[in-house]
Amino acid sequence: MLTTAGERLVPKARAVLDAVDALVTEAAMVGKPFAGTLRLGIIPTVAPYLLPVALDALAKAFPALEPEVHEERTGRLLEGLGTGRLDVAVLALPAGGRGLAEVPLYAEDFVLVVPKRHELAGTIDVSRVALRKLDVMLLEEGHCLRDQALDVCREVGGRVEAATRAASLGTLVQLVAAGMGVTLLPETAVGVETRRSGLAAARFCDPAPGRRIGLVYRESAGRAAEYTEIAAELRRAVRTRKLPVRLPS
Repeated sequence: MLTTAGERLVPKARAVLDAVDALVTEAAMVGKPFAGTLRLGIIPTVAPYLLPVALDALAKAFPALEPEVHEERTGRLLEGLGTGRLDVAVLALPAGGRGLAEVPLYAEDFVLVVPKRHELAGTIDVSRVALRKLDVMLLEEGHCLRDQALDVCREVGGRVEAATRAASLGTLVQLVAAGMGVTLLPETAVGVETRRSGLAAARFCDPAPGRRIGLVYRESAGRAAEYTEIAAELRRAVRTRKLPVRLPS
């Protein structure tokens, strides 16, 4: 248990530990960049769609690097970065944590997923206003995608199905296939999650709602240049594999 005085000292103690960690890291990595364990955090609504591309690219570009993957929600990832439990994290931007640096990876649109026989199935010019007449199902609290989808719905006065929530995108699309409502998926998830029968996609007209994804790390980390190059390699992999995203200019 911390005293009041102890609580005031915690930020300073963390700064000292970060400095020591950076010093040790720099000493250990002299002449050996892109080597050793990389504790990589990633949010669940990105992990299944980016990791197959990302891990393969990192293995080829940096064979001495050993990624250790932690799939967690945004709050846990920010906590892990703050305490040093994680080195980097792939998050929706802006991450919002203090003392964190952000390197953009890509931006992607949100796609409306509906039952296959829905009147909007297959359309490519859906107005956001259409959400007013739809029952939109969301992920449970704690997912940043839930908050982003809520913002889109609230912007146009859309309805949100409060009684039905899911822990994963896979469960959400199963509920859609069962006719319980519609949902919003990030573009990178659409190809994987809508392969099952009974589902169709509808795309918004420009400007479509969406999100930005980036690589986040502590500003005090001693491997900032290395992390920036890792982010660049991930962008190259996304471009090469032609994921349905927009890369930063």
